[in-house]
Order: sequence, then structure tokens, then C-alpha cells
Amino acid sequence: MFDVTSFIKTAGYIGVAGIVFAESGLLVGFFLPGDSLLFTAGFLASQGYINIHLLAVLVFIAAVAGDSVGYSLGRQIGPKIFNREKSLFFNKRHADRAHNFYVKHGGKAVTLARFLPVVRTFAPTIAGVGHMKYRKFLAYNILGAAIWAVGLPYIGYWAGASIPGIETYIGRIVLAILVLSFLPGVIHVLRDKNDRALLIAGIKKVFSNKV
Repeated sequence: MFDVTSFIKTAGYIGVAGIVFAESGLLVGFFLPGDSLLFTAGFLASQGYINIHLLAVLVFIAAVAGDSVGYSLGRQIGPKIFNREKSLFFNKRHADRAHNFYVKHGGKAVTLARFLPVVRTFAPTIAGVGHMKYRKFLAYNILGAAIWAVGLPYIGYWAGASIPGIETYIGRIVLAILVLSFLPGVIHVLRDKNDRALLIAGIKKVFSNKV
């Protein structure tokens, strides 16, 4: 299991900012633990390992830059990526559905996507595929980064500085954050008939290859 605390102590500011950038803008970063990483980084800042203000500035820049890169990828190569009818993530149906969602909800979707693992990785790319106006995208990208990338570390910092003995439970708190952050996406996949079928087919394929 990925040890978030050890990673932050070893990799420092650059490691945390790098993961935030990758999860925000690179399609391969959808599995990275952004929420728990930011909270834990804030907590460690309260214990004197890193500076909370420098951390907040760096992860904010990384989050905005990551989303901008994701948007550019969507504008340039998105149609070539989201064209697989039998893919759980790179499904053309997802691109069409997301495009309609952005047309209807626009900037609000960019901001809210920050708080949903996996979704926040693909959201900027989908916005680019849907040719959302970049100025509008950038404004909500900055807003979402300010709330998510800056807010979570400061919440972790506040918790570490204000709640006596919280370090004893930090592992459980991180696990709870992971579960709660992924829960909405899991519920959506399980409720959607087509997504559920793709997930089951993928699991069967994995196990059949091992036999």
C-alpha cells in the first residue's frame, strides 16, 4: 500500500506538487491519491516537516497547470483517445455524455470535478474535447484549484495544530478520505448499466488471463 506520509517526508514539495500535476492533467494519473496526499501534507506541515504556505502556493500552481495541460490534450488529441466503445474509461459514450454535461453546466463542472478522484483527471481533457472556451475554463480551473489544492492542506494543517493526539489516527483518517473520495464514482459505476457491464467484463478478462 502507498505510504503517503513516508512519500511526503522523502519527496517533499516537488513530490507532492508532481503528483497533483499528474493527477490533474495527465490521463495516466487517475489512480493517484490527491485528496489524502494534500490533507496529509498539511498535517505534516503542522508538525514542522514542511512550510504550509510554500506548500499551498506550489500545489496551487501544479493544480492549475495540470488542468491546463489536460485541457490542451483534449483539444489536440481528445477525439483520438475517447473512441473505444468497450473501454471503461476511454469510452466514446463518456465523451459524448461529458460534452453535453459541460454544455449545460460549464464552469461549475470544472470546479466540482476537483473533488472527485478519476473524474478530476479526465474533466479538463473532456472540457478540451468539448471545446469549452479556455478563458472560462481557466477561471473555474483557478477557482477549483484554490478550494481543493489550497483548502485541503490548510484543513490538514488546522487539524494537526488544533486536535491533540490526532497523529495517532492519521492513518485511519487518510484511509477514510480515500474511501469517501472514491465512493461517489463507485456508486455511479454500479448504478449505470453500461458502466457496470464494462467493469464486469474487465474483471472477467483479468481473471481469465491469469488462469
